[in-house]
Amino acid sequence: MSTLFPGVAVITGAAGTGIGAGVSKAFARAGCRRIAITDLNATLLKDTETAILTSYPDTQVLAVAGDVSDAEFVEKFTQLVVGTFGRIDYAVNCAGIMGNNQRSDETSIQDFDQINNVNYRGCWLCSRAQLKLMLQQEPLPAHDPERPPQRGSIVNIASQLALVGRPCAPAYSGSKAAVIAMTRADAIDYSADNIRINCICPGIIETPMTICDEERIRLLKPAVDIAPMRRMGKVDEVADCALFLCSTQASFVQGHAMVVDGGYIIN
Repeated sequence: MSTLFPGVAVITGAAGTGIGAGVSKAFARAGCRRIAITDLNATLLKDTETAILTSYPDTQVLAVAGDVSDAEFVEKFTQLVVGTFGRIDYAVNCAGIMGNNQRSDETSIQDFDQINNVNYRGCWLCSRAQLKLMLQQEPLPAHDPERPPQRGSIVNIASQLALVGRPCAPAYSGSKAAVIAMTRADAIDYSADNIRINCICPGIIETPMTICDEERIRLLKPAVDIAPMRRMGKVDEVADCALFLCSTQASFVQGHAMVVDGGYIIN
């Protein structure tokens, strides 16, 4: 079968039914047959692996649980991917945690560090390890012979709150804004190496974190109503954007922060 994804995909934060799990399944659905996934939650990570193999039994899945804010784990995981599949062609760094919903004077240093250690440091550690590996490998040809070959493509998950403010989110918003800034800087640095780095800024997406109870849904409703489309997004709507940015169809897209929020930031 012809596919836009003949290489190896790596997805962090891939457990359960959130964005990372959706991206993992979307790669398999799009024909990628070598996929490595990681998440802190080993049980839910296994669920993602099982879901992929049930629908696409010819897919090779490497599932390793671990903490992306731990530099030693990130390096070991990346080397395990290389040892298993030989390369990394598409990386989507989805691992992240919610904010603490407090103003700065109410936020403890421990909460601030936890949010930034996962959302920014973890994303940087993963992207850094992926870049080191991509620099060592030969590029894959593009789907269109008129386009340049691609040595690798990285998509980092930021947030709409990296671009617009909301009350009681300084630590979270700062951590996601850092992801955008990092993405743009890396995009400049690695363009000459035929590596593309972009990010996605999701709005409110229908995941277990956003619809876990009626109180959270009530708190999110005003933000949902602000967006012109007046609904939560679907995980697959973010996953499709991630696949586009990873593919050579996006061969001239570099350093972009793609907003996927139903129009929230324009209203």
